Amino acid sequence: MKEKTIDHVMRATWQAISKMYNEEAGKFGSTMATGFTLLSIDQEGGTPSTMLGPKMGMEATSLSRTLKGMEEKGLIHRKRNPKDGRSVLICLTDFGREMRAVSKTTVLRFNDAIRANIDEDKLKNFYEVSEVILELISNKKIYTSDMEVTLEHTK
Repeated sequence: MKEKTIDHVMRATWQAISKMYNEEAGKFGSTMATGFTLLSIDQEGGTPSTMLGPKMGMEATSLSRTLKGMEEKGLIHRKRNPKDGRSVLICLTDFGREMRAVSKTTVLRFNDAIRANIDEDKLKNFYEVSEVILELISNKKIYTSDMEVTLEHTK
């Protein structure tokens, strides 16, 4: 049997998770991106719009489109940042807080289901492996000019 590549397993798993979250969000007329954004906004003081993209790992154009839709649905409002008049705070409305609670419950339910079906040692290994992969990517240690390339696996 042909071995699957690590990135294939990760991509397929993330696509399944993403589809599941979008299906759940769809029951509330929402999307996974909206739920994730709601969870990323500080409930009390709001979050500067310039911090949201990096916090979420989202491109500015995608985030802009998401925020516009959220504003149209009454989930958020924008207000001038009192600490820095040049920036804008993204704040949750009462409806936004309600939907944030739904998003949080959805994420916690997923986590509880995974924890109930995978023992703690395996989860610990999963987190450790994920951390190493992120570190290798962040520190640009995968595609370096001094990396020795072998084509043994392509034969």
